[in-house]
Amino acid sequence: CSLVIIIVIIVLIILGALAYWWAVVSAPRVTLIDESTSEKTFTVTAKNFSFSPSEIKVKKGDKVKIVLNNTEGFHDWTVDEFNAKTSQVQAPAKTEVEFVADKIGTFEFYCSVGEHRQKGMVGKLIVEE
Repeated sequence: CSLVIIIVIIVLIILGALAYWWAVVSAPRVTLIDESTSEKTFTVTAKNFSFSPSEIKVKKGDKVKIVLNNTEGFHDWTVDEFNAKTSQVQAPAKTEVEFVADKIGTFEFYCSVGEHRQKGMVGKLIVEE
């Protein structure tokens, strides 16, 4: 009689463990998303001697990815205040840079090749609160 009770207790423990395991495995998963920062990707087309778009707006804290699509000439994309600069590439080519916009303000981006900046190959990066 006591052997039957021991077997019943062992079976109940095993069934309880299996029920607990099943509850843990089948429970819905919750993924928390940090919405305080976001990633923004911009494709900027470069040609002699302009960028399109020539104005980019982001929020402070955004992770910014610039994909430079060089369609004409030899160019790069540079913004000094964020120490962000793509490689210099000969068209047709693409290159990219990523940085965090951690300062508020309006910043000039430009092509650092030769006198391209002086010839008007510039734009505005606007970082808002």
